[in-house]
Amino acid sequence: MPLQIIRNDITKMRCDAIVNSTNVMLAGGGGVDGAIRKAAGKGLFLECLKLRGCRTGQAKITRGHRLPCRYIIHTVGPRWKGGDSGEEELLRSCYRECLRLAKMYRCETLAFPLISSGVYGYPKDAALRVALDEIERFLADSEMLIFIVVYDKASYQISTQLYSDIGTYVDDQYVDVHKDPLYDWMVEQGETQLLMPADIQDVWERMPDGDTQPLFPIPPGTERPDIFPIMPGAVGPDTEKDNAAEPRIAPDDICCLGVSPFPPDMPDDEIMRPHPGHTPFRTAGSLEEALNQIDESFTQMLFRKIEEKGLTDVQCYKKANVDRKLFSKIRSDIHYHPKKKTVLAFAVALELSLEETEEFLMKAGYAFSRSSKFDIIVQYFIMKRNYNIFEINEALFAFDQSLLGS
Repeated sequence: MPLQIIRNDITKMRCDAIVNSTNVMLAGGGGVDGAIRKAAGKGLFLECLKLRGCRTGQAKITRGHRLPCRYIIHTVGPRWKGGDSGEEELLRSCYRECLRLAKMYRCETLAFPLISSGVYGYPKDAALRVALDEIERFLADSEMLIFIVVYDKASYQISTQLYSDIGTYVDDQYVDVHKDPLYDWMVEQGETQLLMPADIQDVWERMPDGDTQPLFPIPPGTERPDIFPIMPGAVGPDTEKDNAAEPRIAPDDICCLGVSPFPPDMPDDEIMRPHPGHTPFRTAGSLEEALNQIDESFTQMLFRKIEEKGLTDVQCYKKANVDRKLFSKIRSDIHYHPKKKTVLAFAVALELSLEETEEFLMKAGYAFSRSSKFDIIVQYFIMKRNYNIFEINEALFAFDQSLLGS
């Protein structure tokens, strides 16, 4: 992944270079600067004396000394004075100059702190957006693994409004699958098949005392449900133990937790109809026929979409925040099985619709889940047609989720 946001101590980063946010005298101070100088030792102090200071918005480079990096790039960020004194351009210049030096010295890995966001008072959310913007521009035509290192979560904030919007969306969509005590108790008993109505009373009587309100309560006015979750080996009202009838099964897009959506007089052949667009294996006369129905793989769909969107391979994997080596592996293996976050990274890079993204996930053996905050946040951005992967990762990080990319 070309860009990662991590919580760590920057002095522990094993990179080709780390960035030190310092003052114009390169004389040391508190915060990140003090920590780096203490860990690097006296040699860094003596080398900095020879550099004769550094202007705000500029950068200079030294050896790493006792740190586990080859170089330290020193930059002087602006002090926050309200935002009307050229602070943003100076901060952008800091990132550009550091990246220029890192490239000049052939660094393959580079770690930044959030420049000027400490004692210099630059608002953290604004400082982060500047960092992401400048690094994204750099990575558009350069190869480097870059880290933004924050010491704790308090040092990292997305905008209050965006955080609030995503938080509300997550709250509305998120389903905690462990809140139904009836279901949980049955799972503990190893009972996992459909339970017909006549057996429900027996289950309730055998449940331990306590809260027994299901997650999906029966709507008011409904006398009895047609389908309820759950019990292996359970015998329904119209079945016998030696000759149990199969329960009626709903289409793929109907949730069976709660009241049946089907009228009592609906024929079984209509209930059992296949989902549109899917050819069920039961229509195949043999295993060989079923295997001949196999769909295109994730890799095939990926490169078909790249061609349809008119992108080059390089444009695609850079937009997806995916490493070139991983992309090469995918291209060389038609049956490559990627991680879910990699699939979604490419979906964002290709600017797929929500429906296309769901199909893309299915090709790799995944699906969106309403019990996953990671999934819901990605869905939120796709629905808003915001395909900026760095903004998406910014939000994922704020909610303690994995980031998109390799």
